[in-house]
Amino acid sequence: MGGVFSSLFSRLWGTKETRILILGLDGAGKTTILYRLQVGEVVTTIPTIGFNVETVTYKNLKFQVWDLGGQTSIRPYWRCYYSNTDAIIYVVDSCDRERIAISKSELVSMLEEEELKDAILLVFANKQDMEGAMSPSEVSTALGLSALKSRTWAIFKTSALKGDGLEEAMDWLTNTLTGGTGTGSS
Repeated sequence: MGGVFSSLFSRLWGTKETRILILGLDGAGKTTILYRLQVGEVVTTIPTIGFNVETVTYKNLKFQVWDLGGQTSIRPYWRCYYSNTDAIIYVVDSCDRERIAISKSELVSMLEEEELKDAILLVFANKQDMEGAMSPSEVSTALGLSALKSRTWAIFKTSALKGDGLEEAMDWLTNTLTGGTGTGSS
């Protein structure tokens, strides 16, 4: 039924295409999230070398989603994709306590880029279904999100494998991109 309404709204008001980057360290779950959003199920993935680009339609927005590999050797190339980006989905492996400082460093460096100064930030505290996962509050503190005073952002607890939290996060993103604003977490 929701698809019928999405289709109807798209025809009445048109579908705005939005450019979104999915970024984060390797193994955080970026590709799993991308395909969960696109086809609604878990797809077996391998580490992304380079990028995946897919069109995802969610509610009345059409997203051009760029999933960039997160390996150390690939991260310097992220900046090649920053131009015309409306939003960043930054995926954090909530169980990877050893690399949370590296994740923060990459996030801070990225957010300092002029081309991303107006981009909305959506953080997925992913792998919440696993034992020992940091809470979204712990991830937020570790990433220093409270210091982002002039950027619209939110953090959501997610499980790419189970699909938990993805709909709520995408609802927030869709609302924010279409005129709502806010910061916060779920």
